[in-house]
Amino acid sequence: MKIGVVCYPTFGGSGVVATELGIELSKKGHEVHFITYSQPVRLDALSSNLHYHEVNVPDYPLFKYEPYELALSSKLFDVISKHKIDVLHVHYAIPHAYAAYMAKKILNENGYKIPIITTLHGTDITLVGNHPFYKPAVTFSINKSDIVTCVSKSLMEDTREFFGINREIKVIPNFIDIDKYDKKHNLCERNMIADGDEKIIVHVSNFRPLKRIKDVLEIFKKINEKINSKLIMVGDGPEKKKAKEFLRKHNLKNKVIFLGKTNQVDEILCSSDLFLLPSEKESFGLAALEAMALKVPVVSSNAGGLKDLNINGNSGYTSDVGDIDSMAQNAIKILTDNSLEKKYRIQAFENAKKYDIKKVIPLYEKIYDEALNIN
Repeated sequence: MKIGVVCYPTFGGSGVVATELGIELSKKGHEVHFITYSQPVRLDALSSNLHYHEVNVPDYPLFKYEPYELALSSKLFDVISKHKIDVLHVHYAIPHAYAAYMAKKILNENGYKIPIITTLHGTDITLVGNHPFYKPAVTFSINKSDIVTCVSKSLMEDTREFFGINREIKVIPNFIDIDKYDKKHNLCERNMIADGDEKIIVHVSNFRPLKRIKDVLEIFKKINEKINSKLIMVGDGPEKKKAKEFLRKHNLKNKVIFLGKTNQVDEILCSSDLFLLPSEKESFGLAALEAMALKVPVVSSNAGGLKDLNINGNSGYTSDVGDIDSMAQNAIKILTDNSLEKKYRIQAFENAKKYDIKKVIPLYEKIYDEALNIN
């Protein structure tokens, strides 16, 4: 089958999931074409079954803002026509599903029919899409897609509530390649980041307000008062400056390391003792799943899909959003009890196995087959 994939090519969850999905589909014999403005970060190599098509936006003085949606629609028309794509899978509603619908209408005018599958990932619904300015376009895009999927039951419920949508939405969770993570368990070099008996706590995010970066630091401050520990912050974003001000104010600069955006996340996680994710909203929690796959216990909020992923009292603990005292206490409980920490490490890995890519890929293949049979 020839599959077109549209996604954001960045470090964010939706782009990573879309890229990993495409790579795995190509290994199974499908011909996969990525169509986006730059090569996805996880797309290391192309092959006879794996292709990348760059979307170029002409720079005209007439335009104050470059019309990416228009350029994407035109590129989709070109790639689909030229390579005879069977199905188009777009990740993120805005602007991808919107541009895909326009391309589909142009193709229809030229006698070419193609089904569109839209996968909703989270902020396209809960943040960007719910903004009054974008809401009509998001609603339209969802309703005009041939099949709609989302990454968690929580996100499906939010989509119905925010947009008043009654159409079928299929839940297919995010995933990881468990074999890849299993091989890394013995490659951890803890002594590279920990000093002596230090406990290593890790947070990975885009440092946006919804990730509650101040809560991460407040929780760590409470942990560090009881336990010799170090916090590693992976990622970048608008809250980073405030975070550094907090550390200066509380004399914690030497206890926190900012690593920015890095491809060494797995190596950092597998050397850590705890993963911290107190998000206000989290449609799935892919970063937490990656930590669990590397046998790291998780302390998180119970927002969105996290309560289903991080099973309270099993792979770690969940608390209400903003309850930093509870999260700090839970973290200290794990970090001061070696037998409990070992137990949660094992159970975190067992839970992560449920989301192995080999179990999820057939669900998408079934969706593609259904799409081909839509009249």
